[in-house]
Amino acid sequence: MARSLPSSALTHKTPSTSSSVYVMYPIWAINRATAPRPPPHSSTRTKHHYSCTAHSPDPHSTRRGMGTLPSLAVLLSFLALAVGGGAADVEYDATTDLATSGAGAGDVWNSSEATKYWGPWTPARATWYGQPEGAGPDDNGGACGFKHVNRYPFMSMGSCGNQPLFKDGKGCGSCYKIRCRKDRSCSGRTETVIITDMNYYPVAPFHFDLSGTAFGRLAKPGLNDKLRHSGIIDIEFTRVPCEFPGLKIGFHVEEYSNPVYFAVLVEYEDGDGDVVQVDLMESRGPGGGRWTRMRESWGSIWRLDSNHRLQAPFSIRIRNESGKTLVANKVIPANWRPNTFYRSFVQYS
Repeated sequence: MARSLPSSALTHKTPSTSSSVYVMYPIWAINRATAPRPPPHSSTRTKHHYSCTAHSPDPHSTRRGMGTLPSLAVLLSFLALAVGGGAADVEYDATTDLATSGAGAGDVWNSSEATKYWGPWTPARATWYGQPEGAGPDDNGGACGFKHVNRYPFMSMGSCGNQPLFKDGKGCGSCYKIRCRKDRSCSGRTETVIITDMNYYPVAPFHFDLSGTAFGRLAKPGLNDKLRHSGIIDIEFTRVPCEFPGLKIGFHVEEYSNPVYFAVLVEYEDGDGDVVQVDLMESRGPGGGRWTRMRESWGSIWRLDSNHRLQAPFSIRIRNESGKTLVANKVIPANWRPNTFYRSFVQYS
């Protein structure tokens, strides 16, 4: 006899030696549990602006509930587990929502216009989040892993990008010129912003969720707050080379790194500003003298899970979106420590 289930819940059958155990999940918790997400920070939505960093879906929002195809797929998969007792793994690609739900549904989501330098001005929409004069995230971080985006060289001019801009983290650090000309409070001046965060709920095919500082910079003198109160505005953008005067490419060894797990944040790359592949070379030991591919962990953070104790110093090789490669020779010293920044002597120029 089939068990009746509450309409507001799904079940997941877990293995048991004696009997089937059914764990009850609210429907919104299924999305929360299955959607991949970077470490959260504390940005929130308010009535006058939009937040790109709501990493956990809102259970009370119909837009983020069961009205999307991926969510329906998750529902059917879990029902199959509950009724049939199958053991198949369920995979959920959160990026699918970007193409099938919300404003702009049905549009073609590709990143070609966000790749070439000084291309034609492309239409987009902009919102803002965080404090009116802030850098966006309350912790001055973001889904790219950058620290202190309120300081040089970011100077609070960061932006969340939706998938064609964020590119699963491979768009982190990219630079764009943006301008707004339609709103009466817009100045029409161009400003440069850097992708530092991820926009999970876009309102257009290209959506820049700007820091409060960056959004206000688009306004005419004295009309910063008035423009921010517009909420969502039409803008135009074009990609430009990044320029970080006085800086070489930096490597921040992440917390919890140890002799068999090494994670590093790559930042301050001139030109593309982004990284699409990172490799590490040990100085000696089993991996000495050869390059080992690192895996993208999240944002601009790359990691290496090793089956042996890694032998420093480490050389790091990076490749940007244009295919240009740089090697920072022995940039990570033998006595490296977690949560420490190491500056190289190399830069794209």
